[in-house]
Amino acid sequence: MADYSKYSDEELFGLLKQDDQKAYLEIYDRYKVLLQNHAIRKLTDMDDVEDILQELFIDLWDKRAAIYLTTGLVNYLYTAMRNRIFNHFYKKQREGNYLNSLVAVIERGEYVTDLALREKEYTEIIKAEIDALPERMREVFLLHRNEGLTYKEIAEQLGTSELTVATQVKKSLKTLRLRLGATGFSMFI
Repeated sequence: MADYSKYSDEELFGLLKQDDQKAYLEIYDRYKVLLQNHAIRKLTDMDDVEDILQELFIDLWDKRAAIYLTTGLVNYLYTAMRNRIFNHFYKKQREGNYLNSLVAVIERGEYVTDLALREKEYTEIIKAEIDALPERMREVFLLHRNEGLTYKEIAEQLGTSELTVATQVKKSLKTLRLRLGATGFSMFI
């Protein structure tokens, strides 16, 4: 039985590529602590360190046939660890940004939804009070407020005097303020 601890990194990696599990275990034993110490200097959470280390060695086994070393096994492992640490920070940042965005959307969404509901309720109450105005007064009010017509244009359209139109608008506003004043909606008129 061969003593794998005496093999060089290149020999171990060659055996690993031939599906030698003992070579894999020797690489793990040889570099686990070094890589772990390297990760501990960058990460504060030991669980994250262990997860990243485990993923690195799982990928080493899973992708052994596709890996080609250009700078040696130790350099490959350190680079893989460094990249995984960067990816970890990037993922955490993305998750943090996503959570912050989600919280903002939820908060803003609830506010917008609540505001939209209140606006709809206010609009319905005001519309009901406008509908309760006498017909001619309602017509003059709507032409002035909704259509944006001047007193003169309304007077011409309805065949009445500007003074009558002005009086109708003032009376409609006074009536609506009185009716809506108790509900607090008079400010919307």
